[in-house]
Amino acid sequence: MSTSLLYHAFGIVGYHYCSLHCREGKVFFRIEQPRDRLCCPQCLSEDVWVRGHEERTFRVVPIGAKPTFVILDVARVWCPVCDTVRQVKIGFADAKKRYTRAFERYVLELSRHMTIQDVARHLQVSWDTIKDIQARNLHHRFGKPKLHKLKEIAIDEIAVGKGQRYLTIVLNLRSGAVVFVGEGKGGDALDNFWKRLRRSRAKVQAVATDLAAAYRRAVREHLPQAVHVFDHFHVIKLFNEKLSTLRRDLYHQAQSAEEQALLKGTRWLLLKNPENLDAGRNEAQRLAEALRLNEPLATAYYLKEDLRQIWSQPNKRTARRVLRDWIARARASEIRILVQFADTLEEHQEGILNYYHHRISTGPLEGTNNKIQLMKRQAYGFRDREFFKLKILGLHETKHALVG
Repeated sequence: MSTSLLYHAFGIVGYHYCSLHCREGKVFFRIEQPRDRLCCPQCLSEDVWVRGHEERTFRVVPIGAKPTFVILDVARVWCPVCDTVRQVKIGFADAKKRYTRAFERYVLELSRHMTIQDVARHLQVSWDTIKDIQARNLHHRFGKPKLHKLKEIAIDEIAVGKGQRYLTIVLNLRSGAVVFVGEGKGGDALDNFWKRLRRSRAKVQAVATDLAAAYRRAVREHLPQAVHVFDHFHVIKLFNEKLSTLRRDLYHQAQSAEEQALLKGTRWLLLKNPENLDAGRNEAQRLAEALRLNEPLATAYYLKEDLRQIWSQPNKRTARRVLRDWIARARASEIRILVQFADTLEEHQEGILNYYHHRISTGPLEGTNNKIQLMKRQAYGFRDREFFKLKILGLHETKHALVG
């Protein structure tokens, strides 16, 4: 075996091949470092004295399905220039690692197509070894995202486990990259983000959030010059929750079993958009029958359809007129739940109408959340919380698919 093959196959240069032996289905190459290549690891002086060796074994790229290793007697040298005694540096592996850089690159390449567990099984190494390689790569590439170019961001929390466990995500809406992952939810979860944002001197122009009071206070305090846009998906979601509550109340107030049965089967029909109703299952007919027999439910349903029109107007002035008309109609219905929602819209109308200054939303965060859930299923959960956050920061450059 030529020494040049060490470089082309395993990325090892500056060492000589000595011997090869196989044991227990594994391949071992013994190599050595020439005496004239030894130098002080601290001052790089070549005038050194050898003070013994220590045998070390490194994992390299496998040959076929066989695990492959290189064995090297690492020299310990004394340098008369700086008067230190230390082991020489390994040219093909990082300090305190038992695998080569070529092996690390091979793991990262496999990780683009396989789960952590699959890579570990294929290479016959531990799950933690693969995780450690991925974590180092992710930390190097995404550990400290650059914030100075941020212009439009979205903020929202996502559920990551049972027991009310949340993470707060900040997304760069122009690049689609997650730039911050905070522990918990609410304004406190963003404290570190605001500190980094001030240091970066970013000129954020617009922020999209839901209607939570904690986010309103945080944006008003830390980004007073930015346009705060209340996400229209969350507004519609909030109304859908009110609509479900109204249907449930009407169900309990129904005076006959027939009316109860009709209302019980319309929950998802009420939440669907009219164009999505299934004609083959007579969903439109069932919905129309329920609305005909129940005036409060019909009023709320048609208001739900009109609510979406607020964000499809040609300009902000027209949208304001549509919004005020909607609020007036909701109050005129004298239905308690609708009146309460009208008050909520009136309180937040400026943030809602800011959509016409910056047409942004937290919608892209929903796609990020779906990727996170898929990532969790692939890895059967993440024991290392910091590693999990790094994976989220690198999601924009990752393509996920369920693999078996």
